[in-house]
Amino acid sequence: MTRAFRPSLLRRALRLLALGAVLGGATLALAQGKVYVSSEKDNKLYVFDAKGERLSAIDVCQRPRHMMFNASRSQLYVCCGDSNQLGVVDTASGKMTGTVPLGDSPEIFDLSPDGKTAYVSIEDENVMAAYDLATKKPLFEVKTGGEPEGVLLTADGKFAYVTSEVANVVHYIDLGQKKVLRNIKVGKRPRRFVLAAGGSELWVTNELDATVSVVDTKDHSVKATVKFAVKGMREADITPVGMTLSPDGRTLWVGLGKANHVVEVDVATKKAGRQVLVGKRAWGLTMHPDGKTLYVTNGLSDDMTLVDTADAKAIRTVAVGRVPHSVLVMP
Repeated sequence: MTRAFRPSLLRRALRLLALGAVLGGATLALAQGKVYVSSEKDNKLYVFDAKGERLSAIDVCQRPRHMMFNASRSQLYVCCGDSNQLGVVDTASGKMTGTVPLGDSPEIFDLSPDGKTAYVSIEDENVMAAYDLATKKPLFEVKTGGEPEGVLLTADGKFAYVTSEVANVVHYIDLGQKKVLRNIKVGKRPRRFVLAAGGSELWVTNELDATVSVVDTKDHSVKATVKFAVKGMREADITPVGMTLSPDGRTLWVGLGKANHVVEVDVATKKAGRQVLVGKRAWGLTMHPDGKTLYVTNGLSDDMTLVDTADAKAIRTVAVGRVPHSVLVMP
């Protein structure tokens, strides 16, 4: 006996096929994402897919640290602390194609909104220096406190924030006037920055205070301090350095360094919440653009931990060469 044709079954089948195509596309997009990790002791960038499978390695300059893409992601810039260079990597070929000479022991940098200028913390010279990326020439320097590290430009490219690890301040620098306008007192040994709350808050990690200072970007006052504690750990071993903001801007993840954990902080309430055990000396953090996976570089266990942000659980740890520093995701 022949069964009667039922349009509802056809519609259901078509919906399932469409859903499968969407899910398959999402899985493919995730699999095609690339994760770059700088290895200080190997002088390489290791390239992984978004799930943590190693794809390749790129030879770069000596002691690669902080990395950034240009606007089109056709190039990746990497700051090399021992060769005093900014390496230029072509992301299509996976090769370093050039370098820009820098000062002595460069560490962190930011790019101007037009992508033409790099602003770099030069640790051993106690300056923030500006470099023209096209001509590869230095433009100017601004004197800072001892051991400058974090560098972050405002969205309009007119001002920069720079941390001084020795002076325990954040310098607010007018790039047009080439001078420090204000020194913002924060905690002990400030390291890195994140702009949150639509740019109205500057979050600063204080490595030797086990805290993050939250600075109001309008009047540059410290409006809040977030204190961290990890069960079974001494405060001296809680050393926050790296941070990354979730795509929706609601939460911020902080690497707690020698405490071997990362912690989730609610941006609105300034309350520390869920913690995840990762590797040794968790400093470098970034998040996949979909917000589902947090990537954490562990400098003393030579690996990277992938964290499921929904469940706040480590899902995988992969080897990434000797002393991984920073991690960067290309969607």
